[in-house]
Amino acid sequence: MIPDASTWRSSADYDHLDALTASDMAWEWLRRNDEYDADFESVASARGDPDPLTERIRQRWGLRFPG
Repeated sequence: MIPDASTWRSSADYDHLDALTASDMAWEWLRRNDEYDADFESVASARGDPDPLTERIRQRWGLRFPG
């Protein structure tokens, strides 16, 4: 299926994507995902031990947390 380009606002808005690393590219799309955003908010606003939520996010979204 060919995407409908008639709804694109401006291809210049996406020129910066050519210089992104693979992890930068993944972040660009992950941060726009409402389900990821909800999981992140759960971790960010959690009180107490964050390990269970951090582990859930790591498993669900395939993320690694350094340190």
